[in-house]
Amino acid sequence: MKNLKTILGVGVLAVAGFFAIAADHIDAPAVSGGTSDITDFYAFEGEDTDNIVFVANLQGLISPANTASAAFDEGVLVEINIDTTGDNVEDLVIQAIPRDGRMYFFGPTAPSQTGLASVIETSASVSGIVDISQYGQTPVIETSGGMSFFAGPRDDPFFMDFARYSEIIAGNAPGFNDPGADTFAGTNVMSIVVELPKSMVGGSGTINTWVETKTK
Repeated sequence: MKNLKTILGVGVLAVAGFFAIAADHIDAPAVSGGTSDITDFYAFEGEDTDNIVFVANLQGLISPANTASAAFDEGVLVEINIDTTGDNVEDLVIQAIPRDGRMYFFGPTAPSQTGLASVIETSASVSGIVDISQYGQTPVIETSGGMSFFAGPRDDPFFMDFARYSEIIAGNAPGFNDPGADTFAGTNVMSIVVELPKSMVGGSGTINTWVETKTK
């Protein structure tokens, strides 16, 4: 059984070609409120314990009134990076990019180049295609080659009592209340979900995984 270590990169790093952007609930000025803004990244063992699930959420704090019009940006590549050797360099990537109402997935495959610059790994062929689910309708999930795919709006799963956090930072409160107030309750995100067999990741022991959004 693999142990999973989830890493969410935070920062803004520009390079030639595609450039990497990562954030956490609109706190990075360069991407705040934009279509490339990462809210959260999750990696966990599936209900089928032979599987790994990756979830990348973008575009936080979407109100229900605006969710129906929210959309993935065709100029934004979402790249899940997987390090199987412990050197913090991606050995495999899973890429997702939207086109004409569908999300196309490539990988897991060894990247043509590592680091901040990326190319879409079309040489690996499409590993899955799923129609982007619409708000308020039954979620669309597709399976292919042992992998499962979803893309579309979801309720924001992240719990944060931001008002209490601000009081703690200001020195006006000793700690969080239990359970506290969920600042993000009632807001939505645009979510990409991939489930795949652990055997497709390879390696042994702990893996490191992180997500990036990249634009041309």
